[in-house]
Amino acid sequence: MFTWLKNRWHRTGMTAYLTHPDCLKHDMGAGHPECPERLTAIRDQLMAAQLFDFLQEVDAPEVSREQLARVHAPRYIDYLESCSPEVGSFRLDPDTAMSPGTLLAARRAAGSVVHAVDLVCEGAAPNAFCAVRPPGHHAESARAMGFCFFNNVAVGVAHALAAHKLERVAIADFDVHHGNGTEDIFKDDERVLMVSTFQSPFYPYSGDVPLGANMHNVPLRAGSGGREFRDAVEHEWLPALHAFQPQMIFVSAGFDAHREDDMGSLGLTEADYEWVTRHLVQIADLYCQGRIVSVLEGGYELSALARSVVAHLRVLSDA
Repeated sequence: MFTWLKNRWHRTGMTAYLTHPDCLKHDMGAGHPECPERLTAIRDQLMAAQLFDFLQEVDAPEVSREQLARVHAPRYIDYLESCSPEVGSFRLDPDTAMSPGTLLAARRAAGSVVHAVDLVCEGAAPNAFCAVRPPGHHAESARAMGFCFFNNVAVGVAHALAAHKLERVAIADFDVHHGNGTEDIFKDDERVLMVSTFQSPFYPYSGDVPLGANMHNVPLRAGSGGREFRDAVEHEWLPALHAFQPQMIFVSAGFDAHREDDMGSLGLTEADYEWVTRHLVQIADLYCQGRIVSVLEGGYELSALARSVVAHLRVLSDA
């Protein structure tokens, strides 16, 4: 599936694009920013950009309880199952509610990352993007919060470590919000390196003080734009990634740091997302046999979200 040449991995095959209609069934109510239309907007923009010619679409399977239990407490999994309503909604916190379709959507979202890991590690795809919801990086081992129920990326990382026997896995998170759940799960796990940028001070008001030596968090002040973001990546992320030499990279791909997204107050553009993706691909080519699994997190201004995903996928798919 890959051809080795001059210390670089040259990708063959098509980027896997994992999603499922069940992810549209999660609904936290009218006016909620984490809405089903996010996935529809992404699909429409990818079609307009003719990027599906460079992608292989794959249905996201449901995650298994065993796969969830690698990162989530069994009592927490039971709790979410008990809270799933047959009608109406059940509110877990002021921002996070379950509808009748939520639990299945969350199982598909986590399952998509597990399946993406298998596809990439087994050579069926050079890399993968999971266009799924609900997002995951705020979900802690035993707590849902910030629109998140299961920590999709964490479930995938744990699967890569357990099922594919990888020894070093990196996570890059450029969402406008700190990935507190991912940090909570992997703090001080020497097999996992996490690099992140996020607005601070800002929800969930964490990350400024890393919880472990394997966490490289770079808080950005409100009003920061592409220059500050690129400085953080060049001076903090890349040296840490080169030193760690990961065998696989996961991306918590939140696009709510875009300047048009009023969820936060950062000023990134599609060009910044394309730029950081190219750097991550270069790291993956050097150390990971090209293996990247990227997972949708935030991004709530529909046009900006869709354009940013297109920029991200143009690089991953080499379109």
